[in-house]
Amino acid sequence: MRGGAAQIVAAARRKGWRIATAESCTGGMVAAAITAVAGSSAVFDGGIVSYANAAKRDLLGVPEPLILRHGAVSEPVAAAMAEGARARLGADVAVSVTGIAGPGGATADKPVGRVCFGLARADRPTRTETVDFGALGRAAVRRAAVRHALGLIGAALAD
Repeated sequence: MRGGAAQIVAAARRKGWRIATAESCTGGMVAAAITAVAGSSAVFDGGIVSYANAAKRDLLGVPEPLILRHGAVSEPVAAAMAEGARARLGADVAVSVTGIAGPGGATADKPVGRVCFGLARADRPTRTETVDFGALGRAAVRRAAVRHALGLIGAALAD
């Protein structure tokens, strides 16, 4: 199942799963999409917006050496963010988003529009992936990242 927040809430309710989010470049937009659905409190544990590296470390338990070695926009950090949110909020599944929405912050190795995602589940190894949405503009990159994160949760619920 891929789909929108309403389908995710309904599927999580059917499975008895709890959901959590860990967000950087989306600033809580994934959590906002889920909680915009009536009845989401039955399945949504919470979200942690960890924009700064210190917040990733302090709120999600992302090891500082991991951030220093790979950078905040990396699959290892996305994995640690998702795992931290799942563990700290007691969820069955947690998604994380960390990326470069632009217009600034890009490097030769990490262009504007690159977003790394993590998906941590209680019953499976953590998955990560990177999507290069391109320099669509800040708002468009963030919207695309939210859609992708919701799709990851939806796929996990269908699995």
